[in-house]
Amino acid sequence: MSGHNKSNDYVIREVTVMNMDKKTYKKFADAHAPSSPILKNCIWAFFSGGLICGLGQIFIWMYSYFGFDQKKSVSLTSVTIIFIAVLLTGLGLFEKIAKHTGAGTLVPISGFANAVASSAIDSKSEGLVLGVGAKIFTVAGPVLLYGTLSGIIWGIVYYISSFF
Repeated sequence: MSGHNKSNDYVIREVTVMNMDKKTYKKFADAHAPSSPILKNCIWAFFSGGLICGLGQIFIWMYSYFGFDQKKSVSLTSVTIIFIAVLLTGLGLFEKIAKHTGAGTLVPISGFANAVASSAIDSKSEGLVLGVGAKIFTVAGPVLLYGTLSGIIWGIVYYISSFF
């Protein structure tokens, strides 16, 4: 027997990584992290985000064609895109699409809808109140909180600056 134990190697590596200074850890992490094709990811994000926006414009035209005014058409388009994102999330397709298209699908309103729906789906086994009700905004909650907070702060700054 060689006395070599893989689980001990893992523990030794873990302890070694935990005791590294920040500079050494960054070198270690960079050496072990897969490289990301940044240009390819940016192109995919640009086109997939553009596709979602183009689809949104088609919905606006479609709702306008059916007699809705501009404001209602835009609102209905937002609701439609949210519905499609939640439906795709529920069917397990949104993640597969986002895996290939990247940030283009995650940044617009569809990404926010996916975040909320995913949290609800993941916690449904815990019940409606303590599961879905308590955890539905686990991912999206910080976005709402800090978005609202920054809006309030910016509003105060804008109000004060209007006196000068």
